[in-house]
Amino acid sequence: MGRFSAFVLAAGYGTRLRPLTDEIPKPLLPVGDEPLLLSTLRVLHEAGAEELWVNVHHMHDQFTSALQRLPFKVHALHEPRILGTAGGVAAVRGQAEPPLIVVNGDIVARLPIAPLLERAGSGLTLAVTAPRATTGSVGLGARGQVVRLRGEVFGQEHAAADYMGVACLGAECLATLPAEGCLIGDWALPWLRRGGSIETVHSPTPFRDLGDKASYLEVNLEWLGGGSHVGAGATVPAEVALERSVVGAGARLLGAGAVQESVVLPGATATAPLSRTIVLPSGRRLDVP
Repeated sequence: MGRFSAFVLAAGYGTRLRPLTDEIPKPLLPVGDEPLLLSTLRVLHEAGAEELWVNVHHMHDQFTSALQRLPFKVHALHEPRILGTAGGVAAVRGQAEPPLIVVNGDIVARLPIAPLLERAGSGLTLAVTAPRATTGSVGLGARGQVVRLRGEVFGQEHAAADYMGVACLGAECLATLPAEGCLIGDWALPWLRRGGSIETVHSPTPFRDLGDKASYLEVNLEWLGGGSHVGAGATVPAEVALERSVVGAGARLLGAGAVQESVVLPGATATAPLSRTIVLPSGRRLDVP
């Protein structure tokens, strides 16, 4: 696929996922047997990323220990003040060799890295999917370029799509990012207003973001497919029957009965029965309708 670098955006507070994110930063929440951030970084590394960066802020010490589990180097950039999706990336432009793949740290998806690199130019290329709603978050022109973004129109729309939180930044985009601000609001929109073009690649598979506790539970159930998963060092007594549930490493189940469609986070202690419940490391239970 050629040379490229990659940056994962992980500095947000994850407010929509509280109280989960009061204990674990959103990108470090496990999906299945591994924190989402580590899974994303593994994919980027295996695809050939020569340099990897991640920006951190909320509970940044947890990222330091988590990244040490990876067998390859990742540069962690602590932002004492959150710089935004453009500003965080701008901090590495003196070191990053474009093209630079940028991934939101809270999405679960098959990353279309090769198509992005093939389509990449000097500006910005966005990965999009089929829209979940009729309008989608972006509008596309006849050749797939962005003609509608955040309610502003820049040409005739032929199709709607959803931006999936994965992009490729070329040399000009990287060089002109603001030191603080949003990649879409503070770079992409001004670029389009000046007559610039933003290309897209279409990913045939949907994506999910960890937007709330229901979506977090669902991505874990999708990861399972069928059956259940018990992490290393977890204890499940014979009196507990697991049904499509994830029990994290070092977790402990007590009681008796069924644990159905639930996630017990690593290190947590929970008492059966449970149904569609997320159990935090502190032992707090979150029921999901």
